[in-house]
Amino acid sequence: MKKPIRLALLGSSGSIGLQTLDVVRKNPDAIQVVALAAHFNVKALAAQAHEFKVKHLALGHADAADSVDISQLPTDAQIGFGASAVEALASLDDVDVVLNALVGAAGLRVSYTTLKQGRRLALANKESLVVGGDLMMPLSSPQTLLPVDSEHSAIYQCLLGENVDEVQNIWLTASGGPFRGWTREQLAQVDARAALAHPTWKMGPKITIDSSTLMNKGLEAIEAHHLFAKEYDKIKIMVHPQSCIHSMVEYIDGSVKAHLGVTDMRIPIQYALSYPTRRQAPLEPLDFCKLSNLSFEAPDTQTFGALRLALEAGRLGGTAPAVLNAANEIAVAAFLKDKCGFLDIEQTVETVLEHHDCVKVQSLEQLEEVDRRAREEARVALGDRSRP
Repeated sequence: MKKPIRLALLGSSGSIGLQTLDVVRKNPDAIQVVALAAHFNVKALAAQAHEFKVKHLALGHADAADSVDISQLPTDAQIGFGASAVEALASLDDVDVVLNALVGAAGLRVSYTTLKQGRRLALANKESLVVGGDLMMPLSSPQTLLPVDSEHSAIYQCLLGENVDEVQNIWLTASGGPFRGWTREQLAQVDARAALAHPTWKMGPKITIDSSTLMNKGLEAIEAHHLFAKEYDKIKIMVHPQSCIHSMVEYIDGSVKAHLGVTDMRIPIQYALSYPTRRQAPLEPLDFCKLSNLSFEAPDTQTFGALRLALEAGRLGGTAPAVLNAANEIAVAAFLKDKCGFLDIEQTVETVLEHHDCVKVQSLEQLEEVDRRAREEARVALGDRSRP
């Protein structure tokens, strides 16, 4: 009998983390969780450690140490605190696969460490490639870097058995978010509650806001550029409100492969963990007879300027995507706390990008310094409204 893969799940209390654990429950013979990391949610981490009998634990927020009651954890568990403790879990001897579901640029070093060691990285942290793709991709292969984003998993699967030189275009689909068809005047009145009401996907708050501004699709285009080695003029974005087609690949002979499925992240999560085999679906399959229609339209980059900014930063390359991402993270956090308006997110990113002198990516340390400076400039642009 084949041994189960040994999984380090980083970001276990978030949306992707919780859905990953649901996949594990349905595949107990195939996946063994050996390490767990959350940001600050001690209660959730302790419950998960008990359920899955995990002894290697970490909390990314250094201050979480003050709120941990060791008696809550399994008796043989070891727990660390801070970013370095989370990163250390990716280096454990008994880990085969690291699923990086950390939020934002915080996942950068984990991804780098995992790939550097030649282990499989199931990547749900798109910022790792948005910020550090120039450093990550030389360390990776199609067997060691498996995308968990539904769009990139779809593209990955559409490319299986194909010659990448025969790809004409990659088509990224977007739901359009909750404000599809709205005007700038309407968007100016949007609050966080409305922006968190995504029409088709259930996701964490940060990515949900990014979906509402269409920044998420821009970040995904940058990620696709690195993952599939295609220039931006061959990465096309279209709005597909039904979110049934997760993405497509168009070939030079006119053939198009599309990946379809229900809007549930457990499918790409399971595929990244089971590759190169497939396992029984973790949920009910798509019922094609219930599909009334599939519609498509071009994205409105004038109304949703965040998408335009992301594509511009991607084409510029170098440290520009790192600045884009950092400024966006600060602005989204401020918006979620009702400290800025919806359109202030885009304006903040644009202001910080305009002040940045882009240079070639050289190291993680350089990117971390670029990230730090961009965050500070974003706070200044917001008038310090982003601070707690």
